[in-house]
Amino acid sequence: MPTEAEPLRAVDPIELEIIQEAMISIVREMRVNLVATAYSSIIYEAYDFSCVLIDGTGQIVALAEDNPSHIFPVPWSVRQMFDTFGDDIRPGDVFLHNDPYTGGTHLNDIAMMFPVFAEDRLVLFPCVRAHWGDVGGTTPGSISGKSTEIFHDGVRLPIVKIANGGELNRGLFDVMMANMRVPRERRGDFMSTWGTCQVAERRIVELFERYGVATVEAAIAELIDRAERRTRQRIAALADREYVYEHYLDPVGSDAEPVIARARIRIDGSNLEVDFSGSSGQTRAAMNAGPAVAATGAFIVLKAFLDSAQPINHGNFRPISITAPEGSFFNARYPASCAGSSEVRHAAISAVLGAMSQAMPERMAGDIKGTSNHIYIGGKDPERPEPFIFYEYPAGGTGATAEGDGGDALRNFAEGDFASIQSVESIEHESPLLVERCEIRRDSGGAGRHRGGCGLRRDVRVLVDEALLSVSSNKNILPPFGVAAGWPGAPNNFSVIRNGAELAPSDTPGQVQGFPLRCGDIVVMRSSGGGGFGDPLEREPSRILEDIAEGRLSVDAARLIYGIVADTGAIDTDATTALRAGMKAERRRLTADPVPDSPAAGRIWCELASGTIARLGLREGGAHEILDAGGPGLRIWIRGGEGIDEDTLRLPERICQALNLRRGDGVALRPLLEPPGAGMP
Repeated sequence: MPTEAEPLRAVDPIELEIIQEAMISIVREMRVNLVATAYSSIIYEAYDFSCVLIDGTGQIVALAEDNPSHIFPVPWSVRQMFDTFGDDIRPGDVFLHNDPYTGGTHLNDIAMMFPVFAEDRLVLFPCVRAHWGDVGGTTPGSISGKSTEIFHDGVRLPIVKIANGGELNRGLFDVMMANMRVPRERRGDFMSTWGTCQVAERRIVELFERYGVATVEAAIAELIDRAERRTRQRIAALADREYVYEHYLDPVGSDAEPVIARARIRIDGSNLEVDFSGSSGQTRAAMNAGPAVAATGAFIVLKAFLDSAQPINHGNFRPISITAPEGSFFNARYPASCAGSSEVRHAAISAVLGAMSQAMPERMAGDIKGTSNHIYIGGKDPERPEPFIFYEYPAGGTGATAEGDGGDALRNFAEGDFASIQSVESIEHESPLLVERCEIRRDSGGAGRHRGGCGLRRDVRVLVDEALLSVSSNKNILPPFGVAAGWPGAPNNFSVIRNGAELAPSDTPGQVQGFPLRCGDIVVMRSSGGGGFGDPLEREPSRILEDIAEGRLSVDAARLIYGIVADTGAIDTDATTALRAGMKAERRRLTADPVPDSPAAGRIWCELASGTIARLGLREGGAHEILDAGGPGLRIWIRGGEGIDEDTLRLPERICQALNLRRGDGVALRPLLEPPGAGMP
């Protein structure tokens, strides 16, 4: 266990900044070293790993361009190390952890902790969490949207000591490798990570020698306290009240109901609480996570909203408390599969993003693709001595803001510096696959005064007789939301072209387990666009013409969504003015009528007179969005009701709270449909 240090002294302000940047520099050198020495393209091409420095009490001290979804759960892993091994932690020991129920993410993300001692105690030490391309389990790559229990996900490691005093535990290591596909790569990545931690150890020792252990400890304490003070100031500037948002994941397994992610943010002075109570229970599918993941999603959004410009450390989290009820899909119990933990994290991000957009509307942004889009193609190549596993993770569009359009096919604020996709050269060198197409996905960005970024399309042809396809993805049915009356982006979509016909590889979109592929099959990946910002009819015609010219937007979508007539390659000003005026005149607003909440869990049902549903062209039983001009769109389902006045919308009181609606307020309602051409271009 960590031991008590001497009382801390004050640190010179200039020295404080130098020590902070020195620690960040150590992390950056770790990153460079790991990329240069790793065996698998997941690391050296995709950068699917992250590095961090931790202090002797388990607090985050420094990171760089790392993925917060890797780093923010590290304190849970370190706590397991302290709790399990106590005083049996010595120089040269190396620990591994990936157990989702005690702070891991999915089993592929393996955390290595490398204690470094100074003056006989832990002061500062490195940790690395890296995605291993396969850790066993049911399918090549280990991750599948249709896994139903943790045993399908691969090898689960509670906190284990893999090296004792610098000596590898050969028996444990061999057992691990015997249960993983392509063990050569796994061994190489393990040794690369271990070597990276040893490089960091040397730099930490140099830091201690230059400034002294006491000065470094004092600097760490002050940096963490400073981040806490800064975060508390930002929270205290917000109104003391509650903000609520409900987000939906696609239905999973055989369940026809969407998965509910409900976030309630309470602000009290300089304290902020995020409560996920009321979210769906754990699923009989892969869409579950352990206790660190919901907190990670919340922290990612809150750091971006409250303190986006400054370095991250543990002080940013001290004013924030997270409640994720045990037994929910945000905090699942054994033996639930957690292969879809990335999608769960994104659900937390979207729900907290929706709530914080109400608290800080000036920082509001359209939703992101909302999934990691894990895609695996695995099999045996007769020309190679070992199986191949292709892992892809196509980026999507980012959300639009009040300042401008979202980015096309880019990583977003929640993903660090991951690559958008793997390079064609890497794929074709390592796997019997041929990349036939890679382009921006037209019409996929959410429409708005500012457009959400577009997703991408990539087609990959299989060149061996047999292979297996697995996918874990979300927002294939319910797309990323827009804000301030902006439209949603197009949903993610994955299919297989066989003999010229496009096939769905699963009866549950985005969730595929071991779909058999044949030689010549083409796996088609379409990633979602980001949510739009503002009314599409307010977008400048010249910008729409640019989108058409650059392949982001079709002429049909320009007419149907934006009211722009540009059939000849130039804007017909008179026809456009008339069309936009007509589209605005046809809009109808309904009158909000709050009613008590139903005690039954499930999707949000709102009621209209049946005649109103038909007259407005809405879809009874279908998904719709309530458009709040000042906030995020909120998904509901509508049905006919008795005794309802024309143009009145009955909706639960909690939804009125989320949208800050009172009885009699106007409500805009729109069917949740894809933009023309966005589904299967």
